[in-house]
Amino acid sequence: MSPFFTFLSGLFLLALFAWYFTTQRDLYKRWVGLLLTFLLLLFCWESIYPPTQKIRLGLDLRGGTSFLIRLLSQPGERITSDMLAQAVEVIRKRVDQFGVSEPVIAPEGSERILVQIPGLDPTQIQTTRETLKRVAKLEFAQVYPAGEELLSKIEKGEALMPPGYEIKNYLLPADRKKDLLEPAPRLLVKKTADLTGDHVTRAFAFFDQGGYGVSLSLDAPGAATFFELTSALAPNHGRLAILLDGKIQSAPEVKSAIAGGQAQITGHFQDKEARELASALENPLRTPVEIEETRSVSPTLGADSIRAGILSGVAGLLLVMIFVLIYYRLAGVIAILGLGVNIILLFGMMSLFHFVLTLPGIAGVILTIGLAVDSNVLLYERLREEMASGKSLPAAIQGAYSKAFSAIFDANITTLITAGILFWQASGPVRGFSITLVLGVIASMFSAILFTRTLFRWMMAQGGLKSLTMAHLAPRKEWNFLRHKSLALLLSLSFILGSFAIFAKRGVHNFGIDFRGGDLLVIAAEPSITVVEARNALAPLGLSEVTIQREQASNASMLSIRSAEETSSKILSCLRNSFPASRILLVQQDKVGAQIGLEFARKAFSALALGMVGILLYVSLRFGISFAIGALVALLHDVIITVGLFSLLGGELSLVMVGAILTIAGYSINDTIVVYDRIREGLHHDRRGTLESLMNRSINETLGRTMLTGGLTLLSVLALFFFGGAVLKNFAFAILLGILVGTYSSIFVASPIVLWWSTWSGQSLRR
Repeated sequence: MSPFFTFLSGLFLLALFAWYFTTQRDLYKRWVGLLLTFLLLLFCWESIYPPTQKIRLGLDLRGGTSFLIRLLSQPGERITSDMLAQAVEVIRKRVDQFGVSEPVIAPEGSERILVQIPGLDPTQIQTTRETLKRVAKLEFAQVYPAGEELLSKIEKGEALMPPGYEIKNYLLPADRKKDLLEPAPRLLVKKTADLTGDHVTRAFAFFDQGGYGVSLSLDAPGAATFFELTSALAPNHGRLAILLDGKIQSAPEVKSAIAGGQAQITGHFQDKEARELASALENPLRTPVEIEETRSVSPTLGADSIRAGILSGVAGLLLVMIFVLIYYRLAGVIAILGLGVNIILLFGMMSLFHFVLTLPGIAGVILTIGLAVDSNVLLYERLREEMASGKSLPAAIQGAYSKAFSAIFDANITTLITAGILFWQASGPVRGFSITLVLGVIASMFSAILFTRTLFRWMMAQGGLKSLTMAHLAPRKEWNFLRHKSLALLLSLSFILGSFAIFAKRGVHNFGIDFRGGDLLVIAAEPSITVVEARNALAPLGLSEVTIQREQASNASMLSIRSAEETSSKILSCLRNSFPASRILLVQQDKVGAQIGLEFARKAFSALALGMVGILLYVSLRFGISFAIGALVALLHDVIITVGLFSLLGGELSLVMVGAILTIAGYSINDTIVVYDRIREGLHHDRRGTLESLMNRSINETLGRTMLTGGLTLLSVLALFFFGGAVLKNFAFAILLGILVGTYSSIFVASPIVLWWSTWSGQSLRR
């Protein structure tokens, strides 16, 4: 589909939206709503069909490796946009030599580069790391005449270093490094290079009688300088050192002047080493880099993740559909059709805007299954009240949609605030989760407000729909919840203090490698290796703080090993040597530097703090400062207690868990907003009684919705917990805890805080 056609289609759909919301004639609303839904579904379906070709999968689903590279500035120097662009282009050319399809090489902020290479064999990870970060600084410098004898005297203290020269080591090939007993050979080399690699225009590997080497072609200024240099050295058979990244690759004698700008580097090269060196010399990095983070997932684990995600999604969807059908009957059928529209729109928008579906993104899809039904629950519970008051079905539907709109709008806007801030602050897979959540909220608002309303209009006008019946779950009795507000406060304070104590006691063990840095290695073995056997095998390495756990993913049993930075390769080699009879497969390998870990932690806290500020401002504008304080206290209450319980049960905070915490914050404020909306409605209608009795009545009126929404969300998250696989189990478990705590706080924390704050500040909520 061409961009121009997409643009015109978007304008036409916007015009239909404007017509739908401005026209007052029921006939026009029915036809425009139907046409709008049909065109949107057609547009999105064309974008996602066939899904295997249209939906882009992240590396955690299709397998591959992701590298986060940081440019290193010199003291007093800052990384410029030109330096970043040059590094991106150099790394792009180096990645091309791997011959992979659809690699991603993109700037990440002002001094980092994200490199994603799909389908990379786990055995190639270390080689790829070395290739990506190699500066390949090439220099030609003169060797001091008769330097070996002078060097020996200098080392014995019998002679001084000649001015302008320094001692340089040889760069040894990998096969000699292991067996070398004596120090590497050294030479006296001129400090200032006579010629640099900036003049290299072409480099390629070759093979002759002496073995593999690299041939260089120089530009015109470089060729002239090289000719002058070799002309000066030739009469005395002087030596010219060829240095790579400050170490001597070779130092041949110059027997004659070399014209034409051609040079050769020889040494103890293997075929692969020669090709990699030629690529690096042809594309040198002007700025040194370091790899701060490496994440690798095998295609097998990716396929298992897709299978687990589909299974948990279908299970959650079926559970929600069955419950909605039983509880709401015919209205439930309309809600399920709306849910189907929601899912098509969600994946259509992801495909249309080329968003990448990641494993946390699948979690976001499953979560929106539960949250999307919330709008329908709000509408139907309002519809129940309108019908109970004696209104006809058309009048009841009109009143339900009109009264529920403000609650749906406010609740979804607060969720969008937290998801938007998460997208802004986060990176990688967590950003995929926030994208899915944002698109899911937008799709659910369309399907609940426009599609289901249009369907009701057609059924009443053409289908003869006169009445609706629904089950009733909420108790008929009106509970005096606020009577127990002091007891609830003491209970909440106890849990909050306990959460702080547990978190402080565990200390750094609360944080996974995403935040404190380190290596994560996940392996599968056949026959399997026990945790005790693995720990005993690794004991001779003398590594500190090695955590070994067994994890289950689909039908495979795996070992996950967390250790200090740059130790996973040693661990993998040790295990393969210790268990030669076991076929050990590398499933996942992550390396996170301590510095990037601290930055992740800072961004996580910033995202949470900014999310709270955004919610405080929005609720203040929509409801008032007293309600904003109550919502913020309830949100903090839910986040702190959920993290405390998660810590108590031995969980580790990761980037994915940051997404879970912000989701809990969004769910908490969503639930609280619904109660606030009912309180605001009572204040606007000037209902009689004390403020406390009005709040208590509002909580009881929304109790059915609170129980239903919490229950339906629990169903979809439980499916994610049991069928989502090992990677998302902690994510789902944290959401489960957050739903339970959030349901409690919306009843026993948020409204009492509003009441106390308004009394303490002397503000009249009615006025």
